Amino acid sequence: MASSLLMKRIGRRNGFTLGSLFGILGALVCALAIHLQSFVLLCAGTAVIGIYNATGQYYRFTAADVANADFKSRAISMVLAGGIIGAVIGPETSKITKDLWTPFLGSFLSLAVFCAIAIVVQRMMDIPAPSEAEQSSSGRPFAEIARQPAFIVAVASAAIGYGVMNLLMTATPLAMQACQYPFKEAAFIIQWHILGMFVPSFFTGALIKRFGVIPIMLTGVLLNVVCVAFALTGQEVWRFWAALVTLGVGWNFMYIGGTTLLTETYTPAEKAKVQGANELIIFITLALSSVFSGAMFTLQGWERMNWMALPVLLIVGSALLWLGMQRRVPRPA
Repeated sequence: MASSLLMKRIGRRNGFTLGSLFGILGALVCALAIHLQSFVLLCAGTAVIGIYNATGQYYRFTAADVANADFKSRAISMVLAGGIIGAVIGPETSKITKDLWTPFLGSFLSLAVFCAIAIVVQRMMDIPAPSEAEQSSSGRPFAEIARQPAFIVAVASAAIGYGVMNLLMTATPLAMQACQYPFKEAAFIIQWHILGMFVPSFFTGALIKRFGVIPIMLTGVLLNVVCVAFALTGQEVWRFWAALVTLGVGWNFMYIGGTTLLTETYTPAEKAKVQGANELIIFITLALSSVFSGAMFTLQGWERMNWMALPVLLIVGSALLWLGMQRRVPRPA
């Protein structure tokens, strides 16, 4: 939330640069913490890196802001498609740098280098600065914006899609361990899950343009239900694989669809507070799902966890159907 409001004052490009500077600082603090073997300092460093991660969440909104109306969904999709590059470069760089000095010290130093490269790229980006009207006006009260059905459905879809995905993804290695499958099987399935999350980004925007945002978000909900069906019908490795792949694709459709729908609910003067509130709600949901995933698996078990995901998916699906029908009703002249 704070990152979004700050960018309204200093501009997106300066906000991203400041975030990357925090990334460099956090990475160097973590490297120093490892050298000094200080757990407290390591926690402080990762907290600073969190500021860098927070600013990075606004790249997709920036892409939507500078794109024309017909290209918004594709712009958002292509930004998320960059996750595939990160999924390859990150682990491979970590393998190379992990044991250069003290274990993992080199990994944090390499993160500082990546943040520095990001700053160079950011300074080359042509992002329009906020207009005077945009900076001086806050638009409608947030309560009025939040009462819009499209806002409620957009935020709920992205937050619940993220929460369910994280809840089941985090518990999957635990469930596979309980089935006595080797670690390499769980790692293989998580890799495919990440591909399921980001590979569809190359065509999700085109699908939204072709079929509309509501049908694609509904497809994401249905894919989450298919994931639960795979998880409940057996515990063979291929079922875990199928569940996590469909879960990843379902998240992609709900998250990109939710972001696209959200951009329809605010004016330029209102975007900072609306985008900030959206991110705050999503990542509170993400944090809660991370905290409770292990406990729920221990207390409730794998099957019951999956059953518990169905009601919230049903709520989002029903809300999407309702919004879709509302949009089809012709308005009186």
